Amino acid sequence: MFIKSKYSEAFKILFEGISEAILIVDSKLRILDMNASAEKLFQYKYEELLEYSINKLIPERFHHAHDRYAHAFIEKGEKRQMGSDREISGVKKNGEEFPLEAGLNPFTLNGEVFTMVLITDITIRKEREAEIKRLNRSLEEKVKERTAELEAIVEKLERSNSQLQSEIKKRKQAENKIKDALTKEKELNELKSKFLSLVSHEFKTPLSGILSSSTLASKYTKTSQQDKREKHLQTIKNKVHYLTGILNDFLSLERLESGNVNYKFEKFSLQSLVNEVVYNANITLKSNQNLDYTGDFNDMILYQDKGVLELALSNLLGNAIKYSKEDALIKFVIDSNESKVFFEVHDEGLGIPQKDQKHIFDRYFRAENVANQQGTGIGLNITRTHINNLGGDISFRSKEGSGTSFYISIPKEHD
Repeated sequence: MFIKSKYSEAFKILFEGISEAILIVDSKLRILDMNASAEKLFQYKYEELLEYSINKLIPERFHHAHDRYAHAFIEKGEKRQMGSDREISGVKKNGEEFPLEAGLNPFTLNGEVFTMVLITDITIRKEREAEIKRLNRSLEEKVKERTAELEAIVEKLERSNSQLQSEIKKRKQAENKIKDALTKEKELNELKSKFLSLVSHEFKTPLSGILSSSTLASKYTKTSQQDKREKHLQTIKNKVHYLTGILNDFLSLERLESGNVNYKFEKFSLQSLVNEVVYNANITLKSNQNLDYTGDFNDMILYQDKGVLELALSNLLGNAIKYSKEDALIKFVIDSNESKVFFEVHDEGLGIPQKDQKHIFDRYFRAENVANQQGTGIGLNITRTHINNLGGDISFRSKEGSGTSFYISIPKEHD
């Protein structure tokens, strides 16, 4: 009873009042002490277990593995919970086995290593878990049976409704085709009406101007009247140039819609292109209007579609001239970096109303503040489509009453 007299009082103070079963074992796994709860759980009296190996409370088939785990635990000296990740069992004096969880808590006293083992009987928990599993299996079986019944009912309904669904599908397809056809026909009629009205208006006015100017020019036969002839001849040139632009726009639009656009990529001088665009723009300038263009591009060679780029720039300059006053300054700025060329066309014209700006690239759209001026409303739509197809981008900034700036960026070389 040396061990008892030496340690029991200290151990009793620590754990006797605890409701869980507690054992104190030494480094050789001998039981040195236990509380009343342990006596009740294992059905041994204190004297029957004192200095016996703890294996006496473990089923014999687990002794070998338990010794290995226990010594490894003692060497580490760390707390551990057993029974939470794998099932372990204890055995009572009458040989009855029961499931348990054990908390292992090492400590040192007077230079010796001991382990406090807190044991919880989890029989009731296991029984409840088993009952829950049984109920879950039963529920799963019932769910499977009910699911099978429902699937059979659904399959029967699907079979009985398949013919009806097929008929409804065919009817809906037919209705959709009719609706699409009617919508397309309506849109086509609207476009035809808008196109005819547009062509009638846009061609009638310049043709009337050409007719009247040619008639008047023929009356000035004297040499002293040359300036008057020149004035009317200039008017005719401007009107013809305008009509040529409209026809080019319609031709581009038709090609874009039919998918027959074949871009012609070639090397060309940007200086040559700009000179041609500016020259044609100067012909259409209003009285006292000025076109100022700047940029360092004399030696720049592009590999792009020259005709498309010329069309785009001519369209922007033409709009700037048309929507600016007679004494306005129009700025045409060219810039570049290693891979792209940038164009800016700025006017001091009417500007685009804020509510119209989101539609400015829509086909046939014209802002409300220019509705009474000549124009087809397709130039910007065509320009954006072409520029995007060439890998470029077009944008603008505008404020009503303060003018508009359009910006084009395009790669120097098409991929």
